[in-house]
Amino acid sequence: MPGPLSHIRVLDLTRVLAGPWCAQNLADLGAEVIKVERPKKGDDSRAYGPPWIKDAAGKETREAAYFMAANRGKKSITIDIAKPAGQAIVRDLAKRSDVLLENYKTGDLARYGLGYEDLKALNPRLIYCSITGFGQTGPYRERPGFDFMVQGMGGFMSVTGERDDRPGGGPQRAGVPIVDIMTGMYATIAVTAAIASRERTGAGQYIDMALLDTQVAILANQGMNYLATGVPPGRLGNTHPNIVPYQSFKTKDGDIILACGNDNLFNKFCEVADAMHLPKDPRFATNAKRVENRAAMDEVLAPIFKQRTTAEWVAALEKGGVPCGPINNLKEVFDDPQVKARGMRIELPHATAGKVPLIRSPMRFSGTPIEHAMGPPTLGQHTDEVLASLGRSAEEIARLKQEGVV
Repeated sequence: MPGPLSHIRVLDLTRVLAGPWCAQNLADLGAEVIKVERPKKGDDSRAYGPPWIKDAAGKETREAAYFMAANRGKKSITIDIAKPAGQAIVRDLAKRSDVLLENYKTGDLARYGLGYEDLKALNPRLIYCSITGFGQTGPYRERPGFDFMVQGMGGFMSVTGERDDRPGGGPQRAGVPIVDIMTGMYATIAVTAAIASRERTGAGQYIDMALLDTQVAILANQGMNYLATGVPPGRLGNTHPNIVPYQSFKTKDGDIILACGNDNLFNKFCEVADAMHLPKDPRFATNAKRVENRAAMDEVLAPIFKQRTTAEWVAALEKGGVPCGPINNLKEVFDDPQVKARGMRIELPHATAGKVPLIRSPMRFSGTPIEHAMGPPTLGQHTDEVLASLGRSAEEIARLKQEGVV
């Protein structure tokens, strides 16, 4: 069956990650996504290698693994939007699209006659989503914004990393570009909500997404901890600011994560660990007390975990109904039987590599299942196809190529 957004066409003028992540989500949901890239160079992330994807013979292509992570299911067309003929093609596509995504600096596309008001006049049903570092308003609106700097500016790094008084202490960014990814996710929600709204009103609308806004929003409980107390929370390594024990411990041969989200689970853990004296200790009887006495709790539990291997702890805790898990590297992740059973690793066709390994969407629908069919496109792979769909003749397409418009 067609995907839930199979009736939607998306014009994707974004690059690198936040915008492409949103567009990839929409493609996964069945939308036709036309990715507009610069002639010859394309999306910046095409050059973010190594690593490069290998072909069937094991030879490296010039297709970056980074680009592959956020561009499956799309058609690629190259257009020089600085040229009037290129702008005309984008307008023609916008007339025939439901959604336009862009992450140019504030005001850049308006200079080419491709701003929201320009395109709204041509297509009042268009949903136009801008993704920038700091949004369309405010004193920082014209600044460029990148994930790493926003993780720092938005407080994420102040609560991420080991404590300053411990080895390796200090601020840390996330191991993946979490702000870009979450901005792409919020943009996906906003776009699909605007599509739903248009079903009632018949009108499109403008969406203003900002990396910094997203970072502040996803501070979640840490943000509320600050607002409730006026005291900025600090870094706690792998421990939890509001729950104890909810952290990693060193075992006899590695590490394990213990997640006692309530007093009942703590009691179950103590049964497995042969430490039923701990819930009777006034310092550890309730979660609130354990948070107050975090250091003492850590001191008691650390030697207990050193008595067994990670595998022994996982087996015993799972049997006892206590949430836990190992800290896997990525080989172990993709070898995990649950990950395999859920089919999270897929292969899709690719024009250069033959086939490429990819990670499937986690969204699963009973009535409109996601069907991954198209791999990430090579640069300009669908230029002729898309231009022909706009009524451009073969002669005109050849002329546009000769003039460097596409």
